[in-house]
Amino acid sequence: MYVVTGGAGFIGSAVIWKLNTMGVENILVVDNLGESEKWKNLVNRHYTDYIHKSEFLKFLAKGKFNKIDAIIHMGACSSTTEKNADFLMENNFHYSVSLAKFAIKNSVRFINASSAATYGDGSAGFSDSVEIMKSLKPLNMYGYSKHLFDMWALRSNFLNQLASLKFFNVFGPNEYHKGNMCSLFYKGFIQARETGRIRLFKSYRKEYADGDQRRDFVYIKDCVDLIWWLVENPSVNGVLNVGTGHDRSWNDLAKAVFSAMKLPLKVEYIDMPEQLRDRYQYFTKANVEKLSSTGWPVRFTNLEEAVNDYVVNYLQQKDIYL
Repeated sequence: MYVVTGGAGFIGSAVIWKLNTMGVENILVVDNLGESEKWKNLVNRHYTDYIHKSEFLKFLAKGKFNKIDAIIHMGACSSTTEKNADFLMENNFHYSVSLAKFAIKNSVRFINASSAATYGDGSAGFSDSVEIMKSLKPLNMYGYSKHLFDMWALRSNFLNQLASLKFFNVFGPNEYHKGNMCSLFYKGFIQARETGRIRLFKSYRKEYADGDQRRDFVYIKDCVDLIWWLVENPSVNGVLNVGTGHDRSWNDLAKAVFSAMKLPLKVEYIDMPEQLRDRYQYFTKANVEKLSSTGWPVRFTNLEEAVNDYVVNYLQQKDIYL
């Protein structure tokens, strides 16, 4: 049996899609559906059962699940603007630690979702080495909660028994429920369709032109291909960056979306909210040397190819789900 926490969320439901394509249906989905639209991510998927996240740890402690092949832990609050630090400590850090302890004690493959938000302003670089990890200072509580788990695994000498994935800017199908946390690929598509233009933030640093702030954009299908490969290669462990190793600008993103939609390029540069200006990352690019050294055999899809697939095969088909 495979356990996917956050299984109704963006990356989690895509993981279930990947498992299904590999013939796996004995899947336990762990999540908190509440009143959200996340349930739609599960409609096309095949799985054995669903359990609320608050009950899952209780059932684990009681030994209800005694034959788990892997726990793919994608469940977390992913809002970079969440202000309830106690909630993030409990939901993102302590919950993850409890699952990891269970997995390690019972020799269960454990794959955790970390985040590139742990890198803060990027002044320490974007290497997933242990040396750099020790010096990181995230800019928001979300990034800090993810960093705490990675540091706990390091202090506990568990990094060689689990894989913790620092996802960079992931985009693609099944993100539709995320509201303001959706990628700009999705938001930009909606803007372009409804207004004929895409809005990008102005730059407040001289070395960057408006819209030229840069990110490492990675397609969801590549992310879940990697997760499946890690399931099948349990000897590959540690903190690993999940990005393409290439930085692209928001202007590049807009061009790719308009090109896929076959519309003329039109960008409007808008003021960045005051509360974001001192916490905004102007540049991210994953150092993928460690991942490359593991034997990971698949190249990441380039921006234009990925955007074309997303727009043509999903967004223009009225938000088709994986």
